[in-house]
Amino acid sequence: MLGLETHLLLLLFLCLLAACAFEFVNGFHDTANAVATVIYTNTLRPWVAVVWSAFWNFIGVFAGGIGVAMGIVYLLPVEALIDQNIYHGIAMIGALLLSAILWNLGTWYYGLPSSSSHTLIGSILGVGVAFSLLPDNTSGAAVNWDEAIKTGLSLIVSPFLGFTLTVFLMFILKRFVKNKAIFRQPHKRKPPPLWIRLILILTCTLVSFFHGSNDGQKGVGLVMLILIGIVPTFFALDNSRNPLLIQSSLAQVEQTMSRIDTTVLSQADAAVVAKMNNQAKDLHNLFAPVKTIEDLPKKSRFLIRRDILLLARGSEKILTSPGIPLSLSDRDYLKSSISELRSFTDYAPDWVILMIAMSLGCGTMIGWKRIVKTIGEKIGKEHLTYAQGASAELMAAGVIGFSTFIFKLPVSTTHILSSGIAGSMVANKGIRNLNPSTIRNIALAWVLTLPVSMFLAGSLFLIFRWAI
Repeated sequence: MLGLETHLLLLLFLCLLAACAFEFVNGFHDTANAVATVIYTNTLRPWVAVVWSAFWNFIGVFAGGIGVAMGIVYLLPVEALIDQNIYHGIAMIGALLLSAILWNLGTWYYGLPSSSSHTLIGSILGVGVAFSLLPDNTSGAAVNWDEAIKTGLSLIVSPFLGFTLTVFLMFILKRFVKNKAIFRQPHKRKPPPLWIRLILILTCTLVSFFHGSNDGQKGVGLVMLILIGIVPTFFALDNSRNPLLIQSSLAQVEQTMSRIDTTVLSQADAAVVAKMNNQAKDLHNLFAPVKTIEDLPKKSRFLIRRDILLLARGSEKILTSPGIPLSLSDRDYLKSSISELRSFTDYAPDWVILMIAMSLGCGTMIGWKRIVKTIGEKIGKEHLTYAQGASAELMAAGVIGFSTFIFKLPVSTTHILSSGIAGSMVANKGIRNLNPSTIRNIALAWVLTLPVSMFLAGSLFLIFRWAI
């Protein structure tokens, strides 16, 4: 059905397997973030906790949409995403996956709550920077820095939010909760009172669900990169929709562009408008000889995707340039038209989401012991109390949920929850209550993850491209 040669079909299978492996590793690497408190406080038995967490991670992947997934994909330069050379796509994907998996396994082995999100994003940025160094990259395209800055701010701000909001919530609990049982350290063998157990199970459920909704999308984004890179003629556009419908949105874009007075533009702005008009014309020409969907050549599907991505990039420049006169209605018209065009390229088949959900869910059910101990006993100088665990998880769930469903940005569940636990320790007995050696190790993993994964992925990408 895909029309691939045997060796390419094998490479496709291996890349998809590697993407599932990344999400599987992500699952057991991040499991402790959700189950640490319920296991550590004897609220649930370990096997019950990890199965429960796996189930809600699975549900979260399906509920999360694809906003974060596409944000991950578009960190790469558009030129890298519209390269029709299949082997170039394989080099890019192989470098991303291998570097991300290696760093995730290394930090998990040493029990460090490092971030799978940082690892993946660092790998993507590394490939983007390496792409800019290629001699055949005459356009000078590199990382999509606008998207990278938004993602970077999200990854930096979210742990501080987790820390601050947990401190605030702990103060509220201390002020208004009269029953002091929630502030006690867990008994080694006895479960907490029923009402505390219910709270902890709820926070575990929320973190698991929102972890799946955010981190699962990263795996979905990876798989879409693989499919578009290796089978561009089949997965370039959403196969569940009729591509001929693109023409109506394209006509709206052309109408809006025709209302721009190019005589008053600077040379740079005039060049942007001219290039966008040419791309719209090129896309229009692809549909000119086509009467029915059967008349559309498979090869044209990738060319349509290319023109849509280039139009979207051009529209961003037009909408952000102060020197291009567009009325508010024309701006809204252009945004909605481009958004409709992007709906044909920004998608993920249900089987991709199911595959990632199963990989994340299965990974969640193993490997939790190493990091549970770090979270429960080593971040602070005292053992985690019920209130501290519930506060940190509730704040983590809130921050991740807002990032996923409101801002559609990737965040690190690991760093948010670790920061929340640290905040709860500070709220209890001040900053001296933190364990400096553990905080130092976590901070070191946090600081090193991005540059190390960038270097690994960039180096591997250049090696693979040279080998090809």
